[in-house]
Amino acid sequence: MSTAASNPPSPQEQTDPPSGAQRIGEHIVEIVSDSGEGAQKAGQTFGTICARMGNGVWTVEIIPAEIQPPARSPAGASGIRIRLASHDVTNMGDEADTVVAFNEQVLYSRIANGAYKRGTVVLLEDKWRDDPVPEIRDQYAKAVTEFRNNGLIVHELPIEQACLEIMPNPRRGKNMFVLGMLCHLYSRDVQKAKDEIATTFKRKDADVIALNHRLFDAGLAFAAEHLDARYEVSPRPAEETRDKRFIVTNGNQALALGVMASGMELVSMYPITPATSASHYLADVFHEVGGFVHQAEDEIAAVGFAIGSSFAGKTACTITSGPGLALKTEMVALAVMAEIPLVLAVVQRGGPSTGLPTKVEQGDLLASLYGEPGDAPKVVIAAATIQECLHFVIMARRLAEAFRTPVILLTDANLATGVQPYPRPEPTPDWLAPPIDQSEWDQSVPPYDWDPETGLSPRPIPGMPGGQYILTGLAHTNFSKVAYDSDSNQQGCTMRSRKLAALASTLKPPQVYGDPEGDLLLVGWGSTLGAIEEAVDRARAQGHRVSSVHLRFLSPLEPGLKEIFARFGRVMTVEINYSDAPDAPLITDETRRYAQLAWVLRAHTLLDIDCWSVVYGHPLQPGMIHNVILQRLAAPQDTGDVDERDEKDEKEGGTD
Repeated sequence: MSTAASNPPSPQEQTDPPSGAQRIGEHIVEIVSDSGEGAQKAGQTFGTICARMGNGVWTVEIIPAEIQPPARSPAGASGIRIRLASHDVTNMGDEADTVVAFNEQVLYSRIANGAYKRGTVVLLEDKWRDDPVPEIRDQYAKAVTEFRNNGLIVHELPIEQACLEIMPNPRRGKNMFVLGMLCHLYSRDVQKAKDEIATTFKRKDADVIALNHRLFDAGLAFAAEHLDARYEVSPRPAEETRDKRFIVTNGNQALALGVMASGMELVSMYPITPATSASHYLADVFHEVGGFVHQAEDEIAAVGFAIGSSFAGKTACTITSGPGLALKTEMVALAVMAEIPLVLAVVQRGGPSTGLPTKVEQGDLLASLYGEPGDAPKVVIAAATIQECLHFVIMARRLAEAFRTPVILLTDANLATGVQPYPRPEPTPDWLAPPIDQSEWDQSVPPYDWDPETGLSPRPIPGMPGGQYILTGLAHTNFSKVAYDSDSNQQGCTMRSRKLAALASTLKPPQVYGDPEGDLLLVGWGSTLGAIEEAVDRARAQGHRVSSVHLRFLSPLEPGLKEIFARFGRVMTVEINYSDAPDAPLITDETRRYAQLAWVLRAHTLLDIDCWSVVYGHPLQPGMIHNVILQRLAAPQDTGDVDERDEKDEKEGGTD
């Protein structure tokens, strides 16, 4: 996605829809194909075009678990979902309205995920209908019959045959042809589309760009000939966009922009899905602002390199995912004990072990909080939006230096690959790291001159005259001398913990979304923000007394939670990690495992915090959460809030 700024259309541009087009408030579009057919690039480009036209946009990539899955198989479904609207969009929504499918088999996995509804329009490549292999012809015919019997509106189209008129290998150009089809179907600005195609292929020569423009034009003409329907999604209202400039990025690009905006000059990392694209983006542009990316030989070396840079005075960042966090554990504990600033971004994916490397999960909260041996307090924050992926890196660097501690920033695969327009940030000087202090250090001041009230201490830099000291991961005195006596160990643990209390004293209580009191409060963190709040809006529109709170600080927790929770009849976390259903076999109040934030909040508040969570590997949908809200409100209060959810409804995204 492009990070260039764009202005939304002026109000006078928001006039009548093109001839024959139906004006709609929003639509959800998917492009699904075999891996390697360019569906994601087409969808990313389409999403950017829509954002540049002033629409609210959210995209979600559909990525198979295997690197090279079998062709024409449900397991090999690869593609993208684009939600575009005439209002701000914060999540992927519920069932899709339009799907372009390069073969029929990939649709089965999407149907299993509840991605479609009765009435979803499927624009299906028809080449398989006349395939020379009888088995493939039979599969195709059977699938089309099943789809239609289940309410999908299937249009069989000779997409590849049309592409063959332009290039001999349509597999490498069909995506831009489909982009043209979608731009006609949704009345997109042709010139903006062609400009974005040129940006997408800017590293290619002019002939490549010209060929993709021809494919795009052919897709436009093809759709005009073969599709009866046409839609127009108006830009967001002028009051939402007036006097604003927007950029369009995914979460990993925003993370990388935040690194540069923070003044950090080093990112040291080892490639790992879904975090790797952040390093790819930085590798392209970081040198332009004086930074560099160090690709280490493994995860442990990456965090060690970053800690070494931070110890020398230049706070560094390392970016990883769950398995990488596990490998970095000992080094993170070193940074805690030695009080070295460090920014560690964790782009969460499914686990445990290799788990679901291309799917989303919020499974690393407890590992981030408690993954190290002994008492290792650190700051843990979670971005809830793509925009926050940028700004929270800046905050993380400042907190790491102010409190001499590692700061773990949690994002996830939903944010990492999702694309959204947001106001162009306006950098200020205080975003940047200050110059390294090279003044002479008073050698009578210990390296850990802990303030007894806050636990904070000034930090000597080895390059300072007199600032050298022995760094150790062993228990030590305030002079950094190895010490095993009881008092020294107690004092060190106390001071490191007190820093979190000092930070907590500066935080404000979280804002309640909705009324400040009611029957049910949902508590979330991370990328579930948009889906939770949309579900709350639906429930409130039905007259239910439901609100939500979304936490950004997870260590230390934001203040005032106990008072907020006390104003609601029930409190329930909504998360993408595992928890036991309370009515599952063998599960009792004593044996039930709670979702991760629920564990933390129950311990923190000593209140009966309930939870609802799933680990399907895809982002939560507002319809799914809305169904859970209605079920919880209907459940008797005196039963311990028994979960009576219907698992089929959950899996299908809460559809009837």
